[in-house]
Amino acid sequence: MENQIEIFKVLANKTRLEMLKWLKEPMKHFDKPSVHLSKNISEKGGVCVGDIQEKANMSQSTVSHYLQMMQKVGLLESERHGQWTYYRRNEENIKEIATYIKNDL
Repeated sequence: MENQIEIFKVLANKTRLEMLKWLKEPMKHFDKPSVHLSKNISEKGGVCVGDIQEKANMSQSTVSHYLQMMQKVGLLESERHGQWTYYRRNEENIKEIATYIKNDL
């Protein structure tokens, strides 16, 4: 894992941590049926930026910036469908980070 400092910088923000928690259990945190990417489009699922913005109660530009930061360091994946971008956790990378913390720190 080569970008651990950048990952920890991203994780050092309470709102970004909350977003990661929300995306861990999207059905629990985003209860509107329109929130989730249709399973017909992608089996991977995801939550629309607008719905994350609504829950975070922050500007769209700030939420988009936070999501892009998390994607850049590998915590999130995104999928674009039309004018909407859907985000989901990158569980493989999150497990790698957890293993790094457990074994190397």
